[in-house]
Amino acid sequence: MLKTNNPILKGFYPDPSICRVGKDYYLVNSSFSYFPGVPLFHSRDLAHWEQIGNILDRPEQLSLDGGEISRGIFAPVIRWNNGTFYMITTNVDQGGTFVVTSKTPQGPWSDPFYLGENAKGIDPSLFFDEDGTCYYVGTRPNSNGVQYNGDWEIWLQELDLENMRLIGESRTIWKGAMQNAIWPEGPHLYKMGEYYYLFHAEGGTAEEHCICVARTKSLEKPFEGCPRNPVFTHRHLGRNYPVTCAGHGDLVDDGKGNWYIVMLACRRCKGCSSMGRETFLAKVQWEDGWPVINPGIGKLEEWLELPQEPVRFPREAGENLFFQFYGNQLPKELVSIYGRDSHMYSLHARPGFLRLQAGRHHVGEKARSTYLGVRQMGYTFTVSAGLEFIPKDSHSGAGVLLFQNHRNFLRAEIRNENEERTTSVIETIDGQERVLGTASICEGLIEILFQAEEQVGRIYIVQNGETRPVAEAVDLRPYSTEYAGGFVGCTMGMYASAYGKESQDYADFAWFIVKQ
Repeated sequence: MLKTNNPILKGFYPDPSICRVGKDYYLVNSSFSYFPGVPLFHSRDLAHWEQIGNILDRPEQLSLDGGEISRGIFAPVIRWNNGTFYMITTNVDQGGTFVVTSKTPQGPWSDPFYLGENAKGIDPSLFFDEDGTCYYVGTRPNSNGVQYNGDWEIWLQELDLENMRLIGESRTIWKGAMQNAIWPEGPHLYKMGEYYYLFHAEGGTAEEHCICVARTKSLEKPFEGCPRNPVFTHRHLGRNYPVTCAGHGDLVDDGKGNWYIVMLACRRCKGCSSMGRETFLAKVQWEDGWPVINPGIGKLEEWLELPQEPVRFPREAGENLFFQFYGNQLPKELVSIYGRDSHMYSLHARPGFLRLQAGRHHVGEKARSTYLGVRQMGYTFTVSAGLEFIPKDSHSGAGVLLFQNHRNFLRAEIRNENEERTTSVIETIDGQERVLGTASICEGLIEILFQAEEQVGRIYIVQNGETRPVAEAVDLRPYSTEYAGGFVGCTMGMYASAYGKESQDYADFAWFIVKQ
């Protein structure tokens, strides 16, 4: 018997989609305006997960520049059929819905096949019927005219895989389980026995989020809703319950008669969610032809027992991250905002260091900046970055960043002002900047140490064996969804910027460590 902890993917890993191929499980998540896009995970036991890549890892696959951080890639779905992996998703501002394919999960994945204007809406999914027909199922505004905010519908159409285009009739198949339902979305179709089952979310992706189910014996006939809808939600537990917003589920079985569902939910601390929506796992049983999620419990469990032996990986998702820079490629866990220009970083300019060029743009702008970060995965963490930065320009800065969106971020930054080298902690909240503390430093390697516990942060500098505080009792709640809005969680990482000017300055990072 295997015991596992929820969430199974900690941090900003929303909108999970899962498929099984033999003994292997593969899972993807939304990435919004981060590059590379659509992180891909592998497991053999549903408990231990390893990130094996990012599906959208080439510039020609993913255009993101200029949008809000919560735009970009919405709700990817991964499926396997007849020897080919398919991933379908929507780039909401640039290109719309597209499919990429690969014969192996590690890739390389194809360039996008865009489905055009006929693929309206968001949250596309693929269903492969027993006769080989592939169906597109998605969500779009009410085709008869939107009557209220969230008045959307779920629709179905055949997808010609050879030509990657929608063919035949586009049909509305479901309006939601509740009367005047809002945002019926995240739909997935499955065939089990004599029924086709439609799982979907509704109620919005916040506290009213839920999972509902409908079924039919023929895709040409109307669906009937489960009499117990919604079949899963945390809405009745209140906003002060530690886990909220549960919904957007995708089913999977283990091939031995056991069923599970992955879904998103939020963990809060002091009323705020800094990690956004994370990936959780629940058990599913079938009663009278309908699913029961976590029977006898009715909510997400902190611990699950799975009827199998554990299969661990050398480096699992959620473990401490220790980056040293001796290889030829950046670690797959590191993400950038919008994209990644190769001339802005180097693993070869100084062996054993990651060099970041102080680019013209900074993270407060809707433009590509020099930033490489990882997802925040808990409310207690320590970030350590060792770097050398000797700027010639007074406007250049480099250091460690906690990023929520373009108007809410916190940075510990080294600068050279008035011929004095300093490290400053600067908060930006709703676009307004404030210095929280400053300390003088010497030339040479310096460690920036960022510690957090239950939404309170402390930043220190370590140099020549001496540890000094720069800012303490830093309120981290402004970098949460509740304060900042949007759909993303925080990332934290290394950055360098010349703040609107041209510069030859650069920062050399010797290590970047995250203990969570």
